[in-house]
Amino acid sequence: MGDDYIFTQSQDWFSFNIDIWKALFPLVKPSPRILEIGSWEGRSAVFLLNELCADGGEVVCIDHFDLMATEAGKARYRKLVHNLTLTGKKFQIIDEFSVPGLMRVLDEHIRSKSTGFDWVYVDGSHEADDTLLDGELAWRLANDGAIFIFDDYQWDVELVGSIHHPKRGIDAFLALHDGEYQRLSSPSQYQMILQKKVDMRIGFLLKDPSVNVDDRALGYGMNVALTIDECYAMPAAVAVKGLVNHSNGKLTIYIVDCGLSVKSRNRIASAAKATAEASVVFVELPKDNFSTKRGAVWAKLDMLRVLPVERVLYLDADTLVRKTLVELWRTDLEGRSLAAVPDIGLPMGHPGVERRPYFNAGVMLVDLSKVRIRITELCALADEMRHARFKDQDVLNMHLGGDWKKLSLTWNAQGLGTYADLPSNDRDAIALDELRDPAIVHFTGPLHPDLPTVLNPWVQPYTAKPWGYAGSPGHPFEAEWWETLDETAWKGYRQSSEYKAMVASEKSKAIAAAVLALEDRFTGQ
Repeated sequence: MGDDYIFTQSQDWFSFNIDIWKALFPLVKPSPRILEIGSWEGRSAVFLLNELCADGGEVVCIDHFDLMATEAGKARYRKLVHNLTLTGKKFQIIDEFSVPGLMRVLDEHIRSKSTGFDWVYVDGSHEADDTLLDGELAWRLANDGAIFIFDDYQWDVELVGSIHHPKRGIDAFLALHDGEYQRLSSPSQYQMILQKKVDMRIGFLLKDPSVNVDDRALGYGMNVALTIDECYAMPAAVAVKGLVNHSNGKLTIYIVDCGLSVKSRNRIASAAKATAEASVVFVELPKDNFSTKRGAVWAKLDMLRVLPVERVLYLDADTLVRKTLVELWRTDLEGRSLAAVPDIGLPMGHPGVERRPYFNAGVMLVDLSKVRIRITELCALADEMRHARFKDQDVLNMHLGGDWKKLSLTWNAQGLGTYADLPSNDRDAIALDELRDPAIVHFTGPLHPDLPTVLNPWVQPYTAKPWGYAGSPGHPFEAEWWETLDETAWKGYRQSSEYKAMVASEKSKAIAAAVLALEDRFTGQ
């Protein structure tokens, strides 16, 4: 550094870091914003402005300078201003203790929607709790990809485990944010150097009419539930992966476990690990449940009783999420128990239920607190309708009557490429144009269709699921489903011997069943 800079030579606690820091520069975007907590006379800030910000950028320095109550503090402040000014670069000095200083920066960020920081250097107090607090507040201001450095991790002035040593606070920070960073420093390095791998999350708002309020800023998240048995573990991972891919806020995914293996649980949970804001919670069935008695298709009714929340978005495992669901999640139910999409195949129901608007239960936004008021009646009706054609879906439609809000077809696109295109007076009355570029695709139909369905020349292409033996020919999103599967722990399944063996086995079963049905037909003549 040039002779014009004013530094106390005996207080150079920075220069030995220069080579290490320079090696990090390629990881930083052009014209970075730098946040420094504890600037002293500005050695590190001057270095960063001259080297990292050579082509643009700025630094915000936070230091209390003894609150200007001492001559030494005033002298350090004058030196810092002098040294930063000589760089010719943009800078801001906040002469406060770190916490009020960081709160001021957070306040400015919320009000102005400024960009976050790309390089953060925490070198304030040596107290462990102060270091943890500085790190936590600064982390909220750091951009995804930011270099985040704690100084004095290997400090030798105090005992390592002491509350007066920063390492204890830094270790607490690392444990708290595990999974949100990549550690760049080696265990022997004096500083702890991280690269952030998640988006900014301020985590609070100001009571100010000029500040926009949304669910994410308020700390609210989306609750999504699926009911899964072992047979549907793989497609459930696709549903979870699509959901996570199109989520940018807090997301809790409740999996009601209807008999999953430990391996399948782990594989489903891994589909949510792309973001630190998504978590998967497995929920056990109640002791007296419909799923055990009648099969997992009835588990939606069990789910209504056991989820630990009051509002949930339910998704069938055979869905593919293609867009953000924030708008759906924020839907005003207007006092109704749930919101759902009309059943495209049977918009007005079928002979087994009353003729009236009939919803598909594959995607439902549910007010659980309202549904639970009449849960005993619902369970009693389920017992009465145990032989219903569409099982739980018929029960829910009969129980709720008109107590549901109609949603756009984009939130549950059924029958694409198949029955959605077939003429029907009831179907003509709904807005089928909403099926274009849907947010949620629902692969309705059987997993393994029988042979007459596959060969019926009058109804082609047939309706079936992508991962069954017959696939989903003609479905516009079949390929996208397989692409999403390859982002999960089931990557490569379509090319596997397991898949090929399943196709051969299920095809043989379908042929054998068709032959048997034909023989029965002739025998009965």
